[in-house]
Amino acid sequence: MDLGGANWAIINIVGPLLLLLVLGWAFLRNRKARGGIDRTERSTRDAYDAEERERRDRDGI
Repeated sequence: MDLGGANWAIINIVGPLLLLLVLGWAFLRNRKARGGIDRTERSTRDAYDAEERERRDRDGI
């Protein structure tokens, strides 16, 4: 079954358009998540501070 130029259209036109749509969606979705990054950084800093306090208490410094 020969589809003529249909395979070419799917591979060279529809595929890149679909990829562009997915990349655009991912970019816009991750752009709104800046508050989550700040919260993660703050939580990591708090965890490191707590670990350092425990180490100092344990070592007697």
